Amino acid sequence: MFYFAVKVSGFYRYRIVHNPRFKVGQVNYILNRGIASTLFSIFTFTPYLKFKYLFILSASEEEQFVQQLQHGDTKDSAFRDLIAQNKTMLYYHVRSIVLNHEDTDDVLQETFIKAYENIASFKGQSKLSSWLYRIATNQALDFLKHKSRVQKVTLDEYNQQLIEQIEADPFFNGDAATLLLHKAIATLPEKQQLVFKMRYFQELDYNSIAAILDTSVGALKASYHHATKKIELFLSEH
Repeated sequence: MFYFAVKVSGFYRYRIVHNPRFKVGQVNYILNRGIASTLFSIFTFTPYLKFKYLFILSASEEEQFVQQLQHGDTKDSAFRDLIAQNKTMLYYHVRSIVLNHEDTDDVLQETFIKAYENIASFKGQSKLSSWLYRIATNQALDFLKHKSRVQKVTLDEYNQQLIEQIEADPFFNGDAATLLLHKAIATLPEKQQLVFKMRYFQELDYNSIAAILDTSVGALKASYHHATKKIELFLSEH
């Protein structure tokens, strides 16, 4: 396991050094203290494991933490804490969207890079966790759209390709029922997929999902209701 962790760390070190968006000081920070040493890999994966976000800060604690993230002298150490506190929940969230383990690692890297670059613009209008979720969600969806364009297929066709690849994934340890659930969820429109996964599997409340997806609670409840009905119908027919 240690050997694999070294390989992963080396992989991210290579990717980040060659990212033209970073200045030398930022690269040194990430190599020595940040993303490269903190990002992780999960070796087996049950795709729709129920997972709750357990790290909770009070309003005053979060305000103080954000100040540390936005202040030059404390940003580096605070950002390490941000990754450590949120990497697991974001892994499962992103993995539920892109499905592939390696792709999830790529999206996570880009998520934390984007958070690092844009933390100064965070104004506290939502919880910090919601802000991170929103970045991760957008990065994951953009990743899928890019992949579908590169392969010259529709997004739905690309999602079906992902489903077909799941069983061969060495990190996948689900059964036939799990694969069938994957297929059912893949038939849903994009928003219904997101709402169903976040509500049912991650057990996020509607207010949290509304903050992440920037929509109303009423619309989310309707999306979730339609999603569950479609999934029930799909499973009954297969």
